[in-house]
Amino acid sequence: MEQLSREYRDRVLNQVSEEDVGKTLRLAGWIENIRDHGGVSFLDLRDMYGVMQIVLRDTSLLEGLTKEDCISVEGLIEHRDEDTYNPKIPTGTIELDASSIRVLGKVYQQLPFEIITSKETREDVRLKYRYLDLRNPKVRDNMIFRSRVISFLRQKMTDLGFLEIQTPILCASSPEGARDYIVPSRKFKGKFYALPQAPQQYKQLLMVSGFDKYFQIAPCFRDEDARADRSPGEFYQLDFEMSFATQEDVFRVGEEVLTQTFEKFAPEGAAVTKAPYPVISYKQAMLEFGSDKPDLRNPLRIIDVTEFFQRCTFRPFLKKTVRAIKVHAEMSKGFHEKLLAFANSIGMPGLGYLEVQEDLSYKGPIDKFIPSDMKKELMELAGLEAGDTLFFISDKEKQAALFAGQIRNELGERLGLIEKNAFRFCFINDFPMYEY
Repeated sequence: MEQLSREYRDRVLNQVSEEDVGKTLRLAGWIENIRDHGGVSFLDLRDMYGVMQIVLRDTSLLEGLTKEDCISVEGLIEHRDEDTYNPKIPTGTIELDASSIRVLGKVYQQLPFEIITSKETREDVRLKYRYLDLRNPKVRDNMIFRSRVISFLRQKMTDLGFLEIQTPILCASSPEGARDYIVPSRKFKGKFYALPQAPQQYKQLLMVSGFDKYFQIAPCFRDEDARADRSPGEFYQLDFEMSFATQEDVFRVGEEVLTQTFEKFAPEGAAVTKAPYPVISYKQAMLEFGSDKPDLRNPLRIIDVTEFFQRCTFRPFLKKTVRAIKVHAEMSKGFHEKLLAFANSIGMPGLGYLEVQEDLSYKGPIDKFIPSDMKKELMELAGLEAGDTLFFISDKEKQAALFAGQIRNELGERLGLIEKNAFRFCFINDFPMYEY
């Protein structure tokens, strides 16, 4: 790459090292901190790549400077005094003795928040001053991390023989899972473009045109409420399509890309699902997990006991779908009270349960409604043993599945059962074509 102009800086901060001691360099960035020790002052200069201590022995250079001013500073690189080493930063053994400072961008009013604590500030204030929020190292690192992941995905898909193609953003409306964002046409009055909710039709057009493998880091625009797993309005997805491919072929590509991406970018020591991933039908997922996006880090499973309770005399369960979750853990009265409060908060009228005693008898308000000759059947159906607690969820089938899934998640969290530092994947298939 051709050498850039050195009008503002000779190099970025992570390129300055002890090898530069004795050299005069020009550096540029933002003032992170100012420390006046009387007779000598210090600045912490920050750019995208690091932090460097600047020494101002000529205190007149400090006049008019404030935190977050953007400056270009020139001076001699020196070793720090050994007792002032800062092992927390790569440049912690050196400093620049400033001979001149040029202000490139001046702060004229008080900052709305401290950069280092911007993540603790109200979101609306952070968004209003986004250019300041992005100076926070954690926020900046998130942006850099996202860029690295996208770059890796692009290279991986290219290595697998996929061709990156950008599909149109302004398009005709087509039915998807949410409402469209629309853009009025200047030329055709009363007509509108729609922003794509997904590139579905375009990638299918590419396949029938003869393009064998396509991918795109695709922007998707959906007028929907916020979700826990994606931003409202717009999000990006790795979108790909293959010609002459079976479902298993698509699964193999997804497994290879996802596993390698997470192995590269997940925290050190994280467990990542190896191929082949479990394939779970939609029906099975809704039964066992109460969700079509199951958290496989949670070992708890939901079972169906509907038919069993239609032969019992407990009226709230009659003619209802009944799901149960087995837990082996000690739970206090306070735990049960908090879990019941959670159940009420999500719309459940109550949360029944049975505890299995040491002699394998049951304890709980539902016990008396189970005939004596059926108690062993429940033991075998749920795989119960001493010390187990069986929670019951009853409602219409769709609602019972939803409630059971939420109770399963809450139990997993409250009991500390969720596998730590792990990423567990599966494929959910055989989704219903229609809802009614």
